[in-house]
Amino acid sequence: MLKECLENLEKISPRIHSITNYVTANDVANLLLACKAKPIMADAEQEVEEVTAVCSGLNLNLGTPNDQKVSAMLLAGKRANQLGLPVVFDPVGVGGSVYRKQAAAKLMQEISFTAIRGNISEIKTLAFGNSNSYGVDAAVADAVTKENLEQVIPFLKVLCSRWNTVLVASGEIDLVCDGKQCFVIYNGNSAMQYVTGTGCQLSALLTALMAANPYTPLQAAATAVCLMGYAGEVAWKHMKAGDGNITYRGRIIDAIFNMTGEMLEEGARFELR
Repeated sequence: MLKECLENLEKISPRIHSITNYVTANDVANLLLACKAKPIMADAEQEVEEVTAVCSGLNLNLGTPNDQKVSAMLLAGKRANQLGLPVVFDPVGVGGSVYRKQAAAKLMQEISFTAIRGNISEIKTLAFGNSNSYGVDAAVADAVTKENLEQVIPFLKVLCSRWNTVLVASGEIDLVCDGKQCFVIYNGNSAMQYVTGTGCQLSALLTALMAANPYTPLQAAATAVCLMGYAGEVAWKHMKAGDGNITYRGRIIDAIFNMTGEMLEEGARFELR
C-alpha cells in the first residue's frame, strides 16, 4: 500500500497549490519538490481561482491569518471543490485567538475538505470551539497515548463522519482516520518538535499524496504520515556532533527526497483499528 502510493506520487508529480504561512512557506515548497511534486503558492484574491484550476490539489494553512488570506482561501477552496480536487486544511494554532476560531469556522462551513490535519488540541477546537491549548502545540492534557487510544479513536471516527473527511491527528502517536478505520502510526523522532514547520510540511505532503491517489484517500494520508515520521528517523541517524535543529530540518527533507517505496514499507510502523 505505502509503496504503491509513493510510486504513484513520483509518477504523477502533481502540482500543488499551497496557501500557507510565511514562517514555513520555503520549507513547504522544498518538501513538495523533495517528494517529486510541483509547488505553487499564490494568495492574492485576484489569481487564486485561476492558479487552483491548473493544480491537482490545494493545501490551506491557517498560520499567520489575515482577512485577505482567508478570503483567498475561500475562493481557492470553492474552486477546488467545483473541480473535484483534494483540499487539505491545516488549522494551525486555531485555539490561539477568537479570530482564528472564526476564520476556521467559516472555512469549515463553506469548503468541503478531503482531509484535515492538526494536533489533537486543534481538532478539539474545531469540534468544540475550545481546547486546552493556546498556541500551535498540543496541550499536555490532550496528548494521545497508548492508554487513551480506545477513547480517542472513536471520537475521531465520529468527527470524520460528521465532517465527511479524513482526519490526521499528529503527535507522538499519529492517528489517521475516516469514519470506519484508523491507522495508528508510531513513526517519528522526538527531535522533530524543535524544527519549525514539520506539521505544515506534512500537510503539503498529505495534499500531494491525495492528489496522486484520489481513490484511496485514507491510505494516501497514512502514507504521508508514515513517510514524514520515518524521514524524521532516518534524518536523525545522519546527524553528527555539532549539528542542530537547522541541520536536522534539511536532513528531513533530504530523507524524503531519497526515500523509496521499499524503504518506506520496511520502516513504517503502524496498526489498523
